[in-house]
Amino acid sequence: MFLQGLVVLAPIGITIFAVVWLFNAVDNILPNIIHGLFPRWIEQNAAGELERTPGLGFVVVIAIVLLVGWISSSFVVTRLVHVLDKVLEKTPGVRFIYTSVKDFMEAFAGNKKKFDQPVLVNVDGDDVWRVGFVTGENADRFDLEDHVVVYVPHSYAISGITYIVPKHKVRPIRNTSASDAMKFVVSGGVTHVD
Repeated sequence: MFLQGLVVLAPIGITIFAVVWLFNAVDNILPNIIHGLFPRWIEQNAAGELERTPGLGFVVVIAIVLLVGWISSSFVVTRLVHVLDKVLEKTPGVRFIYTSVKDFMEAFAGNKKKFDQPVLVNVDGDDVWRVGFVTGENADRFDLEDHVVVYVPHSYAISGITYIVPKHKVRPIRNTSASDAMKFVVSGGVTHVD
């Protein structure tokens, strides 16, 4: 009965903990920033701590992200972001971090979504299959014309392995969305997939 209760409460508890932690982290940072820029806006209490308005930091972060998304759709800002993008891509040291993060984020949410083709890939043995996502329809740049690039995420982690495999070792997963396939892999196969 204890394990059954743990199975029910753990996902709920961990989710609530993560959301509350994020909420508090954002709320704790904002008063310091505002006090640094505009000292008269936020008073200090008797203990010398800055007064907080619960939820303000979270609302401000959401507003900033929405504002940046809205502004970035204009032509002038798009050109400016493009120029900044080129500068960061050519800056030694920064280039590796910037391009890796940018490509990873675009693979999930940008115009260049990559994790939208769930497949079964055979890399270990004849009857052993892994769930992955085709991220490259060919591997010509590696002189492997009859191969595809497949990313296989790890369970319970944000990491994964990229394989370059012959096309005949890849089977599309039909009637399953990419998000359901990702949930299945990340959960270690315990998530129900329709």
